[in-house]
Amino acid sequence: MFPALRMFPGRLCGVPGVIGHNWARLENLCSSGNGDPSEEVQRAQRAAAGRSISSPVPPTIFTRIINKSLPAEIIYEDDKCLAFRDVNPQAPVHFLVIPRSPIPQISHVNTGDTELLGHLLVTASVLAKKEGLSEGYRLVINDGKHGSQSVYHLHIHVIGGRQMGWPPG
Repeated sequence: MFPALRMFPGRLCGVPGVIGHNWARLENLCSSGNGDPSEEVQRAQRAAAGRSISSPVPPTIFTRIINKSLPAEIIYEDDKCLAFRDVNPQAPVHFLVIPRSPIPQISHVNTGDTELLGHLLVTASVLAKKEGLSEGYRLVINDGKHGSQSVYHLHIHVIGGRQMGWPPG
């Protein structure tokens, strides 16, 4: 559909806020898909550099997945959240659970977000069971530049289907 998206079947490159039809920027930010951790760190650094702490939350690529203007392999949705497969999976099963409301990062939540955060975790757990992750899985929330957050819309990575290493990063 959009060659610049470097689409995998039903999947979309998870990169920082691409607004409008800025396909050249999207193409430059998409990884080659080899999972090189240094690429993810570089994407996070670029995303952090482009953010303004005082400005309102700008639309991100996740905003466009939520409003269905960009395709993704959606595996679940309800009135509070949406879950879809990661375009650059780090394990046999790798999907994201995101809130429909634009919370930029976990360090920006407050007590009013308690119910939503619980809902995201319960949704992740239910979907992990449906995905057959009976041997366990890892939940990851990246926060800010040093946490390698490359999309400033809160998201939970659910990663499983193989033995995870320790320490994680």
